[in-house]
Amino acid sequence: MTTRTAARWAGYVAFAVVFAVACGFLANWQFTRNADREEQLRLVAENYDAAPVALADVVAPGSAFAPGDQWRPVTLRGEYLTDQQLLVRNRPHGGTSAFEVLVPFRTDDGQVLLVDRGWVPPASDGPEPESVPAPPSGKATVIARLMPGEPLPRSGRSAPAGQVPTIHLPTIAASVDSGSAMLTDVYGIMVSEEPAPPTRPQALESPSEDPGPHLSYAIQWILFAVMGFVFIWYMIRTERRHRREDEADGPSAARRGRRRDQDMEAEDELLDAVAPK
Repeated sequence: MTTRTAARWAGYVAFAVVFAVACGFLANWQFTRNADREEQLRLVAENYDAAPVALADVVAPGSAFAPGDQWRPVTLRGEYLTDQQLLVRNRPHGGTSAFEVLVPFRTDDGQVLLVDRGWVPPASDGPEPESVPAPPSGKATVIARLMPGEPLPRSGRSAPAGQVPTIHLPTIAASVDSGSAMLTDVYGIMVSEEPAPPTRPQALESPSEDPGPHLSYAIQWILFAVMGFVFIWYMIRTERRHRREDEADGPSAARRGRRRDQDMEAEDELLDAVAPK
């Protein structure tokens, strides 16, 4: 094996190693996403249909919202701050860029929780909703499932007055005149409200129970890493086989090559002789 061949084979192996490392990082990323998805499904299974408890039992005044309480139902008694209603725009519901209806709710003990009452479609002749069902006025009892707030949009997009681009609770709290501080790390998705109004926004969809393709993707990246080494091994093996065949043929291979060239020249001369002038 020549030095040049050894260097080429070393390059093959180095490429396979780099490719395998990249596949390993991607596989680990998919394993992490799969673990996150399993945790989300666990929270849904444990909390979604649990019996409602008082908001203060889950988020006591002055305490932070625990991620393990996501989807937990709570009972709110107090009143909606109907004059502080907001719409969060560009939400994918019903095949449209719908609006979700956000209304702060002040409980009897003074806590203020933003409640997502559901979604309304845009009007058929414009981008704004045609109508937004009003929440019950006065004293009300609401059951809502707790959710963490959303980040600000990366695009930096804004929204017109009375609307927000995302449920970023600190930004919403700064614009809401609630009389007391609104919770800025958790909001609620409405399940029911009493007294029930004549109409209400359409309910948000239940969370999907699909575990997603992350585990299968992770396994595929591992297989790709193995296939990279197999491919390099095949290339080196094939090159060695061809070299052994050439060495075994020796001078006879060269003689056969020269004989083929002579036969081709003779055929060309014969064709020139019989060709019409």
